[in-house]
Amino acid sequence: MHEIARLRVLNSYVDAVTFQSSLDAAVALAKDRATTSYVVAINPEKIMIAQREPFIANFIERADLLLPDGIGVVVAAKWLCGKRLERTPGADLAEALIRVSGEQGLDVFLFGASEPVNSATAREMRNRYPNARIVGRRNGYLSANEYDALVEQINSSGANVLLVALGSPKQEEWIATYGERLNVGLCMGVGGAFDTYAGAVKRAPRVWQNARLEWLYRLLCQPRRLWRQRRIFLFAARVLLAKISRAFSRPAKPE
Repeated sequence: MHEIARLRVLNSYVDAVTFQSSLDAAVALAKDRATTSYVVAINPEKIMIAQREPFIANFIERADLLLPDGIGVVVAAKWLCGKRLERTPGADLAEALIRVSGEQGLDVFLFGASEPVNSATAREMRNRYPNARIVGRRNGYLSANEYDALVEQINSSGANVLLVALGSPKQEEWIATYGERLNVGLCMGVGGAFDTYAGAVKRAPRVWQNARLEWLYRLLCQPRRLWRQRRIFLFAARVLLAKISRAFSRPAKPE
C-alpha cells in the first residue's frame, strides 16, 4: 500500500485520499490479518468533538485510514493545508467494500443497528451485489456480557472486514476495547449507514450529494438535528479564524 499523506486540520487529522485510493487502501488493510486496522470517517462534527474528548482525539490519531467524510473537512484541507481532497463518505466506502468483496476475496461481518435494520441491510446488500461475501451479522442490542461471545462469532466467521454501526462514540469505544481480540483485517465504524442501506432512513438525493449539501438536506428533513449540527458552524468559524490568523502571521515579502 502506498504511503498516504496525513494532514492536520485544526487539532485533528485527515488523510489526503480520493475515493478510489481510500478503497484501494481499505482492501489492502482488510487482506492483512497480521493486525486489526481501523478506518475513521472525519467530518466537522467529529473534529469538534475531538477538541473536548481526549479519547476521540487519540482514537483518530491512531487510526490507519482517515476519510475526508464531510465537505467541511475538504474545504478546510484546501484552505489550511493547500491540499485538494475528494469527499469520501464512510457509508459509501463501506458499501464499496461489500460491492468488491466477491472479486477481492473479502468476507464481511455486519454488527450493529436494530435486528430489523441489520437483517434488512444484509438482504439489501446481497440483492444489490449478488457476489457479496457477507459471512455473518449481529444486531447492536447486546449487553456487555454478550460481547465475548460476539467476538468469538466474528472470529469464527473468518471475516476480513467488520462494519460496526453503533453510532459515535459507542462504536469507537467498542472498537478500542475489543479490536485487539479480533482476527479481522479491517474494522470500520459506520454510524447510521445500515439505516440508509435498509431504507429506514432516506439519504439525500444524488443532486444534493453532488452539490455537497447533504448535511443541509438532513437538517431540513430533521430540524431536531439543528442543536447537534451547531458543531458544523462552530467548525466553520474555527477554520475561518485559523485562515485569517495564518494570513496575518505570514512574514512580509522583502521589497
